[in-house]
Amino acid sequence: MSTSQIAFLKGHGTENDFVIVPDPDNALALPAPVVARICDRRAGIGGDGLLHVVRSAAHPEARDMASEAEWFMDYRNADGSIAEMCGNGVRVFAHYLQRAGLVERGGLAVATRGGVKQVHLAKDGDITVSMGHALLPGESATVSVGDRSWPSRNVNMGNPHAVAFVDDLAHAGDLLSAPPVSPEAVYPEGVNVEFVVDRGPRHVAMRVHERGSGETRSCGTGACAVAVATARRDGRDPAVTGLPATYTVDLPGGTLVITEHPDGAIDMTGPAVIVAEGVIDPAWLEAATG
Repeated sequence: MSTSQIAFLKGHGTENDFVIVPDPDNALALPAPVVARICDRRAGIGGDGLLHVVRSAAHPEARDMASEAEWFMDYRNADGSIAEMCGNGVRVFAHYLQRAGLVERGGLAVATRGGVKQVHLAKDGDITVSMGHALLPGESATVSVGDRSWPSRNVNMGNPHAVAFVDDLAHAGDLLSAPPVSPEAVYPEGVNVEFVVDRGPRHVAMRVHERGSGETRSCGTGACAVAVATARRDGRDPAVTGLPATYTVDLPGGTLVITEHPDGAIDMTGPAVIVAEGVIDPAWLEAATG
């Protein structure tokens, strides 16, 4: 680790919270134990994940995207593992760039391991992310909690999701550990599991266990997966009807609006907030992870 102090900010999108580490030149080493310690809610700063802000040209995983997107969201889960994408994270990432004077309001391209995402920063503060297209693998799995089990819909939003419709969100249990899925081979690298109930016409509520992080207050890609799965369940597949399908998705930390268009493109709209900034003491970090 660097011997100098490391700048950070803290932000959230519908209470899915992140430690933001600006590092334009990709000069910081952030191995998994370091990220996990920073994200520790009792002994560190605390967060559902870490947003490492790097110029695409400076990161080996993003150089091929540098011509499309200047900035790369090098996203890490709270346990330090690497993730492909985080929808709430993209909004917070974009909000940070605008707040830091690195981009203007309006359109913005952000490189992620799940591809380049188009973002729009509106004047009212809401941020819309073009989340790409959902993939609907044919294989599905059963999700279990205790003695209850449910069939799930397999939706891939650049990361894998198992969407289960339940009668009561309490049936998801405490979500301290990952709900078992069977067969496990459907998701060889683990899966985000969403539990969903209906709230009204085109209005659902969800809880989620994010792989590598546990239950989080919100999950943007999960909300998109839920909207896609619900539209299919409701017979509102936009590719079939020729009409956009918009769902309001309530999460423990707030509300997101998800629209799937007839061409399959999915937009997610919601807020992003920066709540604090400071520096990480390198001596603490070295002692904590040494």
